[in-house]
Amino acid sequence: MHSSPERIQADLIQTERLDLYLIPPLELFMLHEDPDHPELLADRNFTNPHNELTHENSGPLRWRVPQVKADQTLNFWFIRWIVLRETKEVVGSISFHAPPDEVGMIEIGFGICEPCRNQGFGKEALIGMWTWVIDQPGVQTLRYTVSPSNAPSMAIINSLGFSHVGQQIDEDDGPEEIYEMSASDFRSHLVNGFSPNNRA
Repeated sequence: MHSSPERIQADLIQTERLDLYLIPPLELFMLHEDPDHPELLADRNFTNPHNELTHENSGPLRWRVPQVKADQTLNFWFIRWIVLRETKEVVGSISFHAPPDEVGMIEIGFGICEPCRNQGFGKEALIGMWTWVIDQPGVQTLRYTVSPSNAPSMAIINSLGFSHVGQQIDEDDGPEEIYEMSASDFRSHLVNGFSPNNRA
């Protein structure tokens, strides 16, 4: 009898310039409920000068915190700090929306702090997360949704070779374009030199 493949835990995912730190549940709850707490990030070796994820009303915490409170094992898939290794400063955050669904689709979202945009951090973080997640059991398809008016994000996904598969209406963001790539095709891109060095 074969056992199910095990998930590959990674509290830290590293790319060329970035460290993607998984936010543990207690830190996640504090960010959402008490973002001014003096102990927040006190034991971390990086800082959050742009106040990423703090005092926000429309970011991912409002969705992810209830999910993690209901089942802390889900946190494995969720929010990570995007930290610029050179400065040890948070430049954004990134998260899958949920574990892979019944057909193996997994969707991602990210945000880069306004002063840190246009330096390729978003694309580099996406590639880092996808490179890790394609080795997780059950992951078959990578999905990225984006507002057609979000020119920088549209440029990123168009540069990566994802296929446009449809549209949807997001209850908060309105119309969104849906892009997908199979995990096997993404792996082939990696083997053939697909790299965060090709920045958008």
